Amino acid sequence: MSHRSLRRTLSAYQVGRYDPTTRLSAGRFVHATLTPEGPGTLLLTWCNDPAPPAECQLQADAWGPGAGWLLAQAAGMTGLDDPPFDAGLSFPDAPAVVLRALRATRTTRLGASNNLYHLLLPTVIAQRITGGEAIRQWGRLCQRLGEPAPGPAEVVGDLRLPPAASALVGRPAWWFHPLGIETKRARTLTQVARHASKYWDWCQAGSANVAHKLGLLSGVGPWTVGSVLGPALGDPDAVPVGDFHFPNIVAWNLAGEARGDDDRMLELLAPYAGQRGRVLHALTHAGQRAPAFGPRVRLLPTRHL
Repeated sequence: MSHRSLRRTLSAYQVGRYDPTTRLSAGRFVHATLTPEGPGTLLLTWCNDPAPPAECQLQADAWGPGAGWLLAQAAGMTGLDDPPFDAGLSFPDAPAVVLRALRATRTTRLGASNNLYHLLLPTVIAQRITGGEAIRQWGRLCQRLGEPAPGPAEVVGDLRLPPAASALVGRPAWWFHPLGIETKRARTLTQVARHASKYWDWCQAGSANVAHKLGLLSGVGPWTVGSVLGPALGDPDAVPVGDFHFPNIVAWNLAGEARGDDDRMLELLAPYAGQRGRVLHALTHAGQRAPAFGPRVRLLPTRHL
């Protein structure tokens, strides 16, 4: 029987260890979010991990107006709809480093939350800055604009919902500056919020259509689109173009080149069309580490220009 790791799969929905909307630990996942039916909190618990789906003893509970919708998404979020992937069968001629990385990450499935709005907000915040900065800024935004999560106190604790679209639309760019979010990303956040009601229908249209529609939003480029299509729709081929690290990781593992650009990354991933995102994830988490380059901290100006 094929094993899956719920903790590794669900980690795609947590922005840092102290994400104000999400708590993930051994055997427990609590996620506060907004749904087409209203706010809700999802609680998933399990006993065995990794384990075959029938043996993990997964249980789901939810609270708030969006409880029913969240329960309906639980199977998708845990990767139940992502079939087992046989690297040797799919890519028999792949280099050993790819096969090893895919085998090492085989229990991580691709979840599908169908919740573009929640995923877009922290992804936009992460544009052009370091991961640590993005985590801190996401936390500040949720503390300032997010409402308390629905549900019993012993479950939700101090969890907060992501900011509602109504809390972002029309807010001036300068308001975000004390949070560390400069004008360009602030305007993208409000742009994303302006179209929030459309995303639920977009998720039913398939990855290609979603990518096209998201790409029409000002400030939402290939990196943001490629980052959200995987966890939102379970797209195994989604690749974020424009990332600082990914081209180097791919070039180092697949060609022995210490540095690479987006074109080189896509060229090297081309033999894995249809599963490029899965291969990239495997190399990132279980491949060889590329030589380090670049600054450890990137600070952006936050005054209105």
